[in-house]
Amino acid sequence: MMSLRNFMREEDGMGTVEIVLIIVVLIALVALFKNGITGIINTIMNKIKTNANAI
Repeated sequence: MMSLRNFMREEDGMGTVEIVLIIVVLIALVALFKNGITGIINTIMNKIKTNANAI
């Protein structure tokens, strides 16, 4: 009975669960805003190429 209580009170795995949930949320946000992120990155890369050619 004591070992069952100790098992229920352990919180060692909570950090892992929290990290996994954060990763899942980040992946969902990237999937949701994929087109917007791609557009912004393409715009930035084009500006870098244009400015690099000017130098």
